[in-house]
Amino acid sequence: MLVMVKIEAIVRPGVLEDIKEGLAKSGIHGMTVSQVMGCGLQKGRKEVYRGTEYSINLLPKVKIEIVLNDKDVDDVIGLIANSARTGEIGDGKIFITKIEDAIRIRTGEKGDAAL
Repeated sequence: MLVMVKIEAIVRPGVLEDIKEGLAKSGIHGMTVSQVMGCGLQKGRKEVYRGTEYSINLLPKVKIEIVLNDKDVDDVIGLIANSARTGEIGDGKIFITKIEDAIRIRTGEKGDAAL
């Protein structure tokens, strides 16, 4: 059984389509995408509503989760990083975790066969 890895990428919403297109061209089709809120070095922004200034600390982000074989990890990380990089604070983060096992509910397949 090959080593399985989960990649979690937190990125700006505007780069999602570029990432999805790049993954599809690379043969990666399975992913989970969630709309999330977060803050880091970007620290939010100030807005004015009815004459009162207030801070928006949590900004909209997109979380992409992909589980794949270890051999594809470097390519996928490079693709995500290149698609998401603007050079500005708030471009996001990529987290990599080892996965012990996976099970396809429909068939009961386990391990990399379940991917």
